[in-house]
Amino acid sequence: MNITQDKVVKLDYKLTVNGEIVDQSEAGEPLEYLHGHHNIIPGLEDALEGKAAGDSLQVTVQPEEGYGPRDEENVEDLSREDFEDDIEVGQTYYAQAEDGSVIPFTVMAVEGDVVKVDFNPPLAGMVLDFDVTVLAVRDATPEELEHGHAHSDGDHDHE
Repeated sequence: MNITQDKVVKLDYKLTVNGEIVDQSEAGEPLEYLHGHHNIIPGLEDALEGKAAGDSLQVTVQPEEGYGPRDEENVEDLSREDFEDDIEVGQTYYAQAEDGSVIPFTVMAVEGDVVKVDFNPPLAGMVLDFDVTVLAVRDATPEELEHGHAHSDGDHDHE
């Protein structure tokens, strides 16, 4: 079975940026996603189209097809008063947007009462190199299609 729209894919992957491993699937814990539903970055999803279980590939994803280009307008200064706890440089925190969505950001520096934060995704602007092995491909269940994502081992609860 080949990877096409609405297939659930299990894969092992290793992601490197500038030769350094920044993420990888753990042994025995593959990434599982619903193909064609924007559950993974577009450049990797496009490269996996048509592949089958047992296929291994190396994929280089440019920023435009990954986490997007870096936008310096997404770097802001916040007041220290906006933070309840001690602030750690390099730590990821979460803000709530006006529409109720949650937006992650990274603390870049703390200078007195000013906290410089970056709302860009950590891998924005970077070229991503993936080593991928497709482990399994199956048809999605009606529930997975309705929810827009894969359900691992059939157990899934949205409560």
